[in-house]
Amino acid sequence: MAETFVTLKTLTDGETEGGPPPLYVLRVTAGPDSGKTLVLDFHQAPVIRVGQSRASELPLRDPRVSRRHLALEARGHAVRLRDLDTSNGTKVGGAWILDALLTGGETIEIGQTQIKIMRAGTVTPPPEGPRESFGRLVGRSEIMQRTFAVLERLAVSNLHLLVEGETGTGKALAAEAIHDAGPRVRRPFLVFSASAAEGDEQLEQLFGSRDPGAMELASSGTLVIDDVENLSDAAQARLAPALERGTLRRLDGRGVRVDVRVLATTRSDLEREVQEGRFREELLFRLSGAHVELPPLRIRGADVTLLAHHFWRLFDGPGSIPKSFLVQLERHDWPGNVRELENAVARRIALGDALEASQFVRSEGQADYLEHVLSMNLAMTHARQLVIEEFEQRFVERAIAAHGGNVSRAAAASGVTRRYFHLLRSKRHK
Repeated sequence: MAETFVTLKTLTDGETEGGPPPLYVLRVTAGPDSGKTLVLDFHQAPVIRVGQSRASELPLRDPRVSRRHLALEARGHAVRLRDLDTSNGTKVGGAWILDALLTGGETIEIGQTQIKIMRAGTVTPPPEGPRESFGRLVGRSEIMQRTFAVLERLAVSNLHLLVEGETGTGKALAAEAIHDAGPRVRRPFLVFSASAAEGDEQLEQLFGSRDPGAMELASSGTLVIDDVENLSDAAQARLAPALERGTLRRLDGRGVRVDVRVLATTRSDLEREVQEGRFREELLFRLSGAHVELPPLRIRGADVTLLAHHFWRLFDGPGSIPKSFLVQLERHDWPGNVRELENAVARRIALGDALEASQFVRSEGQADYLEHVLSMNLAMTHARQLVIEEFEQRFVERAIAAHGGNVSRAAAASGVTRRYFHLLRSKRHK
């Protein structure tokens, strides 16, 4: 299948046709699930997925449909459809598409399945007015308003939750905000980094042995498993039944009752990880009692300016943020998302006018980049993030070179999404 980008209608984020936005309904008109319908309620889920996975909002039995085949999001009065890098592809109106804006009446074809998207009245807006934050997450864009509404509803639930999003979108902040807005707010809140330990050490830290592990210590409260895709197979095998039964088994064999809500964060496509045998399907199912995907900064419109002012105040920047600097920020496409923007503002405050636009992504010609970062006299967390970003970009460039410029093969070999490779490579050559 040739990759053809088709946009069926051009609408900017938040553009309207007048009046409240329409309510959309999906109806499966052909295929094994013919007759199935789904109301697209973007207040309940900012991103609605269609695919074979049981975690999809519209699960399908069609064997030619991928586990996670396509995603739907509100865009003003339209619906944005994205093919999720599938092998059999997606058609709209007979044309292969990667990304399209739908306005009702179109037929979506995936595998042997046909899905009609129809307008069915209008959407009643939520009673609460616009807000600029949820916990420490900040945003004013339409998609962030929907995300805040979903996070607020999920906060009062006891369902385990999967928080997805690209690097730097604020997954850890979302987990913290959910805990703080929920009934477990006065109970323990622990964060376990699945990438900080391996093998037996990971098992002992999570499940305990002679001493309690993170699952026990967080009992009656919330446990965040950061980068859940990095859990070992042994840890996944223990975690799935623990979530199902509310009982875990320590490494010394002792059984312990736990009442813990798990919020797992990931920047990986766990459906693909399941398909390729690196993640257990039963664990994904247990973690996906609910899921939310945090949007990348490049589709959040005016949030760049809002966040820039927020970080300028947070880091005690002198006076008002310079307009010329705001212009540079607004022109950047932010592959590192909010975290990259935060670092850019911190560097500008530390270096003043010495900061050049090219330094948003990396500093060129530095014989010792680590020494260069240390010379900025930034807070440790921000300095460390700069070093991590530099490492990631050099790693990506070497991987692409090692695979003869083939981004897809380099991404697959490195365990990094193809989109991330494309973003970094395009920015490097600007």
